Amino acid sequence: MNSYEDKFNKAIEKTFYSKLPRNEQEFIREKAFLYRFSHQELLQIINFARDLEMWDEKRIYEIFPDHPTKKVALKKLREIYEDIRNKPNSYKNFHLKNIPQEQKFTFKTEEKEGFGLGLCPVASEKTRCCNLLTLDAVESCGFDCSYCSIQSFYNQNTITFDAGFKEKLLNLKLDPNKTYHIGTGQASDSLMFGNREGILEALLEFARKNPNVILEFKTKSDNISYLLENDVPANILCTWSLNTPTIIKNEEHLTASLDKRIAAARKMADKGVKVGFHFHPIVEYEGYLEEYKTIYDRLLQEFSPSEVALVSFGTLTFIKPVIKQLREREFRTKITQIPHEDASGKTSYPEATKIAMFKHAYESFTPWQTGEDRVFFYLCMEPHSLWKQTFGYEYATNNDFEHAMLGAYCKKTGRNYLI
Repeated sequence: MNSYEDKFNKAIEKTFYSKLPRNEQEFIREKAFLYRFSHQELLQIINFARDLEMWDEKRIYEIFPDHPTKKVALKKLREIYEDIRNKPNSYKNFHLKNIPQEQKFTFKTEEKEGFGLGLCPVASEKTRCCNLLTLDAVESCGFDCSYCSIQSFYNQNTITFDAGFKEKLLNLKLDPNKTYHIGTGQASDSLMFGNREGILEALLEFARKNPNVILEFKTKSDNISYLLENDVPANILCTWSLNTPTIIKNEEHLTASLDKRIAAARKMADKGVKVGFHFHPIVEYEGYLEEYKTIYDRLLQEFSPSEVALVSFGTLTFIKPVIKQLREREFRTKITQIPHEDASGKTSYPEATKIAMFKHAYESFTPWQTGEDRVFFYLCMEPHSLWKQTFGYEYATNNDFEHAMLGAYCKKTGRNYLI
């Protein structure tokens, strides 16, 4: 065994080389021995190949430039790869691969130490944050959204319930002279499991016991039967994460369709429960603004501003562990095929792209922005500088943002805001 073969075999040990199709492995190996790639060069080429297959774009052997000089060949390869990544995504010829057709997971109920109430896990002083408190009523999600970070923290095939959840929740001591905003849709979907293990029953009882809490259920499901069959306290908000049919079909696997989500929201609004809508992530692809505009217009037609507490906007942001997790999976997604730029320690779209998508969204909801029943709009986890360019105003601090949000929610739900 020659020295470069030793080097090559060692270099590919902790890479995605073994996950590539056999013909791509052989191609990369051939080029590696021809050009004598370094460890880092080989790692980059393997990642390129993995991404191209995952994005369902031209494969590595189709774009590798024919040039005798390694430096020039690699430079051209990087340029071609970046051109593919930077162009607007298209789902027209995109083919899904290894996507589950039904939810398959196991349920586990166990005694857990502590209680899952804490700050939003993605909170950061680098971005404008509403200081949301999150309640891990369930750990892990049965949906399979390709961009979701939950898969980086939990075993996605096992749904875990805390056996002592109800007792801990009802014994939770809160300041009765302060208003709290608590969300249950961060570590899992708030409604997809319904009242399994008595979880919604406990949460409704908690909301009744603590009228100073704004309790938000965030979901991509249409599983609202328990809420329809029971009295829902006025301090509960039911909010839906919405996306275009293109993104739901190709990236939000196993979730309810757009029509089903909107229909569920309509039923809850008819029951008198305040609803909200999260457009997070808004995803750039060919024709995306027009497709999102169709949803914005539909909501304006089907809901009155008096029924809607909030509308939020956000987009794709990634941390390295999530990108690595996506590359590990044997499926296809175009979610990581975006021009990654630094975004407060993460990566996301360029600022100009964000401003265009957020401003377009906000301006589409102009009828809901004024009057006594106006809706509260916000950007989720974006730099404060984007607020001014999107909304025409900004909050000086996270606390100012939190006060404005809580004041708006309390007014909408008919309660006093306790600072």
